This record gives sequence, C-alpha cells and structure tokens, in this order.
Amino acid sequence: MTAGGIITALIIGLIIGALGRLVVPGRQNIPIWLTLVIGVVAALLGSAIARAGGFAETNGWIDWRELLLQIALAAVGVALTVSMWGRRRRVSRY
Repeated sequence: MTAGGIITALIIGLIIGALGRLVVPGRQNIPIWLTLVIGVVAALLGSAIARAGGFAETNGWIDWRELLLQIALAAVGVALTVSMWGRRRRVSRY
C-alpha cells in the first residue's frame, strides 16, 4: 500500500466513524477522537472482510457492499464503546 493509499484509508476511516456514530440512536458520551479511531479500525476491518469474502474489487468507483459493511462495523463499535465507556465513567471512587 502506498502512502497515498494509507492517507486515503485514514480519511475514509474518519468519515466511516462519523457515519457509524450517526447510525447509533441516542446520545453517545464518548470523545470524538475515540469515534474517529473506531471508524479507522472499522474501515480497515471491513476492507479485510470484503477481500476475504471476494467482493472488495469493483469496476465502479465505490463498492457499496464494502462501504455498508464498514459503516455497520463502525456502528457496532460505537455502540459497544458507548456501553463500556459509560460504565467506566460511572464507577464510584468511594
């Protein structure tokens, strides 16, 4: 992967994280940087799953199946992180 490909993957990952956060209903009490990290991880994981499943290659500009998979993974990641982050923040120190 070239440097341009890595930068593109990071930018797409940031967008995927934001879209994943929008899909999850309710308020998410997690920092935006964590949402963006989840998006990058979801984008990379979604691309790996798409390649393993054989639908990563497309003749068009965007592979919608891969994109939807990445958004779904980001939404699941955001939902799981919100549930864990909320528990961590509510722990009493007394």
